[in-house]
Amino acid sequence: MYQVLKELNVELGDRSYPIVIGQGLLGAYDLTPWVSGSQVMIVTNETVAPLYLERAKACFPGKTIDVVTLPDGEKFKDWQTLNLIFDQLLERRHSRKTTLAALGGGVIGDMAGFAAACYQRGVPFIQMPTTLLSQVDSSVGGKTGINHPLGKNMLGAFHQPNIVLIDTDSLTTLPPREVSAGLAEVIKYGLIRDVPFLEWLEGNIEALVRLEPEAIGEAIFRSCQCKADVVAADEREGGLRAILNLGHTFGHAIETYAGYGNWLHGEAVGTGMMMASDLSRREGMISADDHQRAVALIRRAGLPERAPKGMTPDDFMSLMAVDKKNVDGNLRLVLMRALGDAFVTADASPVNLRETLLDFID
Repeated sequence: MYQVLKELNVELGDRSYPIVIGQGLLGAYDLTPWVSGSQVMIVTNETVAPLYLERAKACFPGKTIDVVTLPDGEKFKDWQTLNLIFDQLLERRHSRKTTLAALGGGVIGDMAGFAAACYQRGVPFIQMPTTLLSQVDSSVGGKTGINHPLGKNMLGAFHQPNIVLIDTDSLTTLPPREVSAGLAEVIKYGLIRDVPFLEWLEGNIEALVRLEPEAIGEAIFRSCQCKADVVAADEREGGLRAILNLGHTFGHAIETYAGYGNWLHGEAVGTGMMMASDLSRREGMISADDHQRAVALIRRAGLPERAPKGMTPDDFMSLMAVDKKNVDGNLRLVLMRALGDAFVTADASPVNLRETLLDFID
């Protein structure tokens, strides 16, 4: 028997959709009300399929289900792997009434969503995230895409899901490193706009590392609520939504330098948020105490604190130049005026930026 713990909506007019959070949902929750046609294509990967594919199928009673199983890892988030989804959709003769279902982490969600945005100029899709990072971040908001060798997530589309189904039981099979990576995105919400949540995280971070059910359910709900509010206000990142990228400009540079998949996205974001906090301090916005408070929480989540060995300030600058937030060649960063008050700026001092970069490299 499943248990729904929390529900909320992403309010986007006629494209609004629910986020359902609970235990035992995979295998028991009926998703057919969000499937308009008779066909479903589940997109998953080699790691997740043996664990949850049969349960996911049971969420679509009476539907014709096909499956495409992709290789696992960020390094496969590319055109070649994306094309495997299109191959199966065409070979199985899926119509424009088909629904894609993304069963897996952020890579699967991004790729299945992008495939859905492209196939026959757009078909519906459903998010069934199985990692903490995807449950609190990438499955919500409709950002889909793939990586390019020169930059992360540079190719994609905005395409909102019909529903996000979050089964917290799927987190029990995550390795500790993946849990820490997901907690980076949880901490982000406290730093960018929710000080009460930040304070709650400071009191509960060890319980979250241990995946205690009550704590993890609350963290997922509050993270999704924060992201849903931001997305509802700025769906296509014209302004406010960019604050969700705290630490991501630094983090994407780390991921690209290290080679996709060698650093988990959340690990790179954790280090990137430390760097953004440090630069905010150097810019005279947050105090040294608040900077240390942010760093201490990120450290307690078990995230790395230094850039990859051998990475230089010039490596950072050249890779950060390829960032979706940049405008007319100007580097734009997400910084904090105060804890819980993030903003986007192109005015950070080059001297301070270089000092921050030097402080985080070996």
